[in-house]
Amino acid sequence: MGSSLNQQQAVCGKESIDLLNCVAQSPFDQEKCLSLLQTLRQCVINKKVKKFSLAEETREQADSSGKKQT
Repeated sequence: MGSSLNQQQAVCGKESIDLLNCVAQSPFDQEKCLSLLQTLRQCVINKKVKKFSLAEETREQADSSGKKQT
């Protein structure tokens, strides 16, 4: 069961979530967030990520394109 979860997890997903949660925290810890940003950047470089998108956006685009074709 754990392997199927790993396959569905977004590339650099953990790093992205960690950075977003850091930015949302109060009080804001800029040094911690910069460190997390560098970690995310390194992951993006290592995994050769070209672009991020949200799964909900992809589904909405597919739904709207399907409606237009009907």
